[in-house]
Amino acid sequence: MEKSNSQKIQLGIFVIIGTLVFLAAIYFIGNKQNLFGNTSHLKAVFVNVNGLQLGNNVRYAGIDIGTVKEIEMINDTTISVNMIIDTKIMSHIKKNAIATISSDGLVGNMIINIIPGKGEASKVMSGDTIKSFSRIGTDAMLETLNVTNENAAILTADLLKITQEITQGKGTVGMLIRDSVMAQDLKTTMNYLKQTSKGTAETVANLNTLINELNRKDNVIGTLNDTIVANSVKKIIVNLEKSSSEIDKVVTNLNATITNIKDGNGALNYLSNNPKLVKQIDSTMTNINKASIKLNEDLEALKHNFLFRGYFKKLEKEKAKKKTN
Repeated sequence: MEKSNSQKIQLGIFVIIGTLVFLAAIYFIGNKQNLFGNTSHLKAVFVNVNGLQLGNNVRYAGIDIGTVKEIEMINDTTISVNMIIDTKIMSHIKKNAIATISSDGLVGNMIINIIPGKGEASKVMSGDTIKSFSRIGTDAMLETLNVTNENAAILTADLLKITQEITQGKGTVGMLIRDSVMAQDLKTTMNYLKQTSKGTAETVANLNTLINELNRKDNVIGTLNDTIVANSVKKIIVNLEKSSSEIDKVVTNLNATITNIKDGNGALNYLSNNPKLVKQIDSTMTNINKASIKLNEDLEALKHNFLFRGYFKKLEKEKAKKKTN
């Protein structure tokens, strides 16, 4: 059956509209994947990509700058992720930037966040590999929470056991709770400790007072802190040391003199060891005393002699004048 012109027109319009829709879809998909713009490549190595898929977004400082192009498994602990990045943004990314994998919201798709690095660094080039940081995933958090719950259950069981033993009077704490005599003794002991502590505090206060008194300059100990007094005491000690040295010399000389006397050297030893000379000296002294007595008698006789009487009277008058003056 031959088609009418209207049907042909409708078919042409439908084909044209379908073609436009198809081109628009290709354009938007390509624009999202940066297929029609200048792009560069960056790589990052992770231990776990946490469900990251091809086509997921790549963000830098919160801005979408590209998508994930390739995920390659190197080994069991190394996964390489190849990213397509807008070339315009490449000039802002430094080599010390860090790539992390996180979710887009609470339940969104996984994305790669590139965090700017700190400090000065050169710009990345296409094909460079930047550092990565693997955050703790949900599975690891749940596993850690599970371990924490198990430890909490064990701790609760042990705590329940301890409280049961305490309530039953077992152990030191249980005895203190159940035994009133021990509790009273403990109370008395604490009272004694309190009194002892009070006495210790008073003793320390008195000691501080005594130290402060000693530091004062109006007492003997306090004057030692004075530089002038300390120098005076130092000089006295030095003089005492010198005097002690001189005394030692005198004692040494005296010992030498005594030794010489004992050894027969000198006049003292000669006198002490020669009795005849001593007798002669004694006799001489006796004769001198006798001669002195006779001389006094002769002088007295001269006073009464008429030839010298006037002379002695004259001397007595002069002495009397000197006494009166």
